[in-house]
Amino acid sequence: MSDVSIRTLGERARDASAILAQTPGAIRRTALLEMADALDANSDRLVAVNAEDVQAARPAMTKALIDRLTLTPGRLAAMSGGLRTITEQPDPVGEVVEEWTRPNGLKIQKVRRPIGVVSVIYEARPNVTADVAGLCIMSGNAVLLRGSSSALRTNVCITKILVEAATAAGLPEYSVQLVTDTSRESAVELMQLKGLVDLIIPRGGPALIASIEQNATVPYIIDGDGNCHVYVDRAADPQMATDIIVNAKTSKPSVCNAAEKLVVHADMAGSWLPVALGALTAAGVEIRGDEAVQKLWPSAVPATERDWGTEYLDLVLAVKVVHGIDQAIEHVNRWGTSNAEAIVTDDPEAAQMFTRRVDSGTVFVNASTRFSDGGQFGYGAEIGISTQKLHARGPLGLRELTSSGYVVWGTGQVRT
Repeated sequence: MSDVSIRTLGERARDASAILAQTPGAIRRTALLEMADALDANSDRLVAVNAEDVQAARPAMTKALIDRLTLTPGRLAAMSGGLRTITEQPDPVGEVVEEWTRPNGLKIQKVRRPIGVVSVIYEARPNVTADVAGLCIMSGNAVLLRGSSSALRTNVCITKILVEAATAAGLPEYSVQLVTDTSRESAVELMQLKGLVDLIIPRGGPALIASIEQNATVPYIIDGDGNCHVYVDRAADPQMATDIIVNAKTSKPSVCNAAEKLVVHADMAGSWLPVALGALTAAGVEIRGDEAVQKLWPSAVPATERDWGTEYLDLVLAVKVVHGIDQAIEHVNRWGTSNAEAIVTDDPEAAQMFTRRVDSGTVFVNASTRFSDGGQFGYGAEIGISTQKLHARGPLGLRELTSSGYVVWGTGQVRT
């Protein structure tokens, strides 16, 4: 991982992408399997290197961010397992999406093609290094990785292991590269490598997203905040509702698909809410609520306007009581971030209304928001969760890392 200029990294990636786009899927699959084996073989080494990053970061980082930064043997096994699962997905490169024949005999095919060079800027989550590298290679793209300073030792080590395995399997040398300059200036330069980088995906907080929106000349997909809601409808099964909100909030509060808000129909609030809040409190969750919630749960901290728009990434939950599904949908659409929203209900009409009208990349019916994840969708991993509308929404897998073009087959036709 020598320190070279951002532009040189981009030029190398551009050259590698041209080769990768023509590399047979069997070779790309083999490379990912070799990369997975290499991670497993170096698990102890990676845990030790990561411990150095965690120790250095601990004084300045929150508990939630330390959790994101930390690699355990189990998380490393999940990383290598994710790479293997990616190889089980259909190869999108060259897939004929649709075809038709015109009256003049022209046969038109719409074909998937790699995007080219993909760059991902991410913070404090070294597992992203392997996830992104695997997805990009399997979709025929070269990748420029740019992690945070807090995870630099870990990211350098992971990238070195992956690159050695990938090149040994026959991939171009610069298919996967890591930007080791973690300054803000390097990030901005990466955002402006138009002509060398084809797509950039920021996976970080509001400051990173703002920088992308202000500085990027390269096309981007926003992987934004996860201010996720669970709405418990008047027709919800009480036990199911409790199980879902406890899981969505507490199973891993530091991630973007954790529930941050609970919205409850007034008809359910009196009987169900004290039970649910009791279970949440027992799990260590701080409850913040509106006036109706405070009457039912006096220990709740009064919720402010700011609470409704805050992604806590911690064991904090803001709770609101509404008087109908219309009010619930209005609240979710106003404060949600288009990551994942859920409704708990036994009423099919309410479920349909919620799924049609809630503006989000993923809408769940009777399931935890924690399933908003590429691995849970069967992708093996994800390159991010798109919270915008172009060109894809929700968890981004292999197909979302391709574009499409047309191949037209003729027999000598000319246009008159």
